[in-house]
Amino acid sequence: MCDNDDFDRMIQYQRRGTALSRRAFGALSVGAGLMSLVPTGAYAAATTGADVTITTPDGTCDAYFVHPAKGKHPAVLIWPDIFGLRPAFNQMATRLAESGYSVLVVNPFYRIKKAPTSTTTTFDATTRAQLTGMMGSLSPKTVATDAAAFIPWLDSQPSVDKKKKMGTTGYCMGGPFTLRVAAQFPDRVGAIATFHGAALANASPDSPHLLVPKMKASALIAIAASDDMSDPKAKDLLEAAFTSAGLPHEVQVYEGTKHGWCPTDSAVYDHDSAEKAWSRLLFWFNKSLV
Repeated sequence: MCDNDDFDRMIQYQRRGTALSRRAFGALSVGAGLMSLVPTGAYAAATTGADVTITTPDGTCDAYFVHPAKGKHPAVLIWPDIFGLRPAFNQMATRLAESGYSVLVVNPFYRIKKAPTSTTTTFDATTRAQLTGMMGSLSPKTVATDAAAFIPWLDSQPSVDKKKKMGTTGYCMGGPFTLRVAAQFPDRVGAIATFHGAALANASPDSPHLLVPKMKASALIAIAASDDMSDPKAKDLLEAAFTSAGLPHEVQVYEGTKHGWCPTDSAVYDHDSAEKAWSRLLFWFNKSLV
């Protein structure tokens, strides 16, 4: 999960740069505005996307599902950052689908409210209180409950190739979720990727990195330089865990980046580093989801 240090760092960096206003954030819901922020790339497949709902033991989760218009493809489950399901993540899911994946991005806070669960990516006192409160509703138990609903839902879709391994990605608070899901479904999850993931490795007996021996997935761990400065031992714990388990992996600190640098609507979005991380994501997915 994100902790208070993550919040403080994000506030600090936003004050140095230009954060999105509530009006600008809302404007991104229209295609032209948001597409101007999505990094360009070698798009290939035409895609089909739609808002969907998924029934879980705890309620009905709203989500966005997008996939190539033709054929069956490996599934990918995306866990958003603390700002939740929003247009920027729909567009990132679409970009991934254009590379040949059937992608589900979920509202992790569906137990509390439907998306959008935040109308800004700027941390003021009100937003901070709201988001930390919602984040407190999530736990390893809720992640396990949700994964047990989301993965069968994905596997029931005609566009998903169940014969191929699936991937899962997580941003900020969603980072630890990928390790938990891979450990919960080791025979289904073939690759994970975390981007500025929070609290991936620590001294807690419930630290996500302790689950690595239960996994059978490759891993891309893209670490913000600001996070590494505040917790330089985390990368070493992760490197040791994946090496000991004999799992293919890449643990890398992205120099000059700040916590939250990957989503295109982030106040600390770093285009060049985000593009580099995206290329590594495609490398590991293409290599592992077979």
